[in-house]
Amino acid sequence: MSDVLSRFIKDESGATAIEYGLIAALVSIALITGGQALGNQLGATFTNLKERLANATSK
Repeated sequence: MSDVLSRFIKDESGATAIEYGLIAALVSIALITGGQALGNQLGATFTNLKERLANATSK
């Protein structure tokens, strides 16, 4: 019984899986945040382009 308990305590595969899960979560958060920032910038760029085209054709 103590052999099983000592192997369980020394086993780090669960900790490694948790670490990989945390890394994946952090990478996902970074990608989502970057995607939102990029989307906002693209939206502003296309809005600016639309306004410029509208002004150019109205003259």
